[in-house]
Amino acid sequence: METKDIIAHRLLNQQIAETKLKKPEDLVSHMVAMQAQDFAMAKWAIALRLPGQTDASVEKAFNDGKILRTHILRPTWHFIAPKDIRWLLALSGPRVQHFNKSYYKGFGVADLIKKSMKVITKQLEGKNYLTRAALNEHLKKSKIDSDGIGLSLIMMHAELEGIICSGPKQGKQLTYALLDELVPSAKVAPKEELLAELAYRYFSTRGPASVQDFNWWSGLGMKEAKEGFALVEKKLESFILNGQQYLFKPKKLKDITKLQTTFLLPDYDEYGISYKDRTAIFTGKSTHPSTAAYFHMIVIDGVIGGTWKATEKGKEMKMAISYLKPVSKVKEKAVKEAIERYREFLGKDTIHY
Repeated sequence: METKDIIAHRLLNQQIAETKLKKPEDLVSHMVAMQAQDFAMAKWAIALRLPGQTDASVEKAFNDGKILRTHILRPTWHFIAPKDIRWLLALSGPRVQHFNKSYYKGFGVADLIKKSMKVITKQLEGKNYLTRAALNEHLKKSKIDSDGIGLSLIMMHAELEGIICSGPKQGKQLTYALLDELVPSAKVAPKEELLAELAYRYFSTRGPASVQDFNWWSGLGMKEAKEGFALVEKKLESFILNGQQYLFKPKKLKDITKLQTTFLLPDYDEYGISYKDRTAIFTGKSTHPSTAAYFHMIVIDGVIGGTWKATEKGKEMKMAISYLKPVSKVKEKAVKEAIERYREFLGKDTIHY
């Protein structure tokens, strides 16, 4: 297995090169969890993998509750399918809460948590979706005065405890909802089964990947990551490269050059953020692998080839492109086709370069 084969399998397993999936909720379910702290880019991450989807159609799926957004796995926002949210919280929530304890204390909210949860629950009852600012006003009326990071920690605690999750947007504002009012309670399987489920779904959708990659992406401790790795090792194929074992669900490697291998990578996209070791998608020293998938990268033939910046004004969009090195006319044409797909996603009429 060579690096080019790793790239090809990842593009296929992540549904980027091609997909049979049609709906945003099906894609999110397939991916288990998709990092989503940048809401606009997270919508593009879904549409990138689903031809024909637009910003509006992905947002509709979100507003309809077919996709949820909450803090899970590593302490950051992810898109999750409703059917997966409870077991993912049960598996990853306690570890993140343990990690957050010192922050709750350091920012003075540890003693406010219990009362805050009661206020938040009361205000959201009856599917009364509220923005963070509106909930903060109710907290202040109850003499819980904590802005900035303190408020963020209170809200994160409520998410990690399965009290709240995302509600539908109000205009341009995100809201919160009570999880119990959107997702029926369900019995959670034993931890070993949850570890096996998460590991299998990670390696089958992100593989080839190593246990270190799984450890990073899942937010679990290395001991748990190794346990999950061992639980699914025989269900997947593996190989050794440079002394490192990789697991993956094999795909028939057709002529991938005829598929989508050049695209505008969303910030924090799973194609980069899913792996601790991101060297596979870099071909030079102009950008350090630790910055992979963070800031408007252009992927050309599966590897980072430049950066992009879009400026929107009404129905028009101005696109600025910077390549890491000169590209051929064929690759330049592929990049323009990728930009055109992004234009269609946003619903813009024209592009100016």
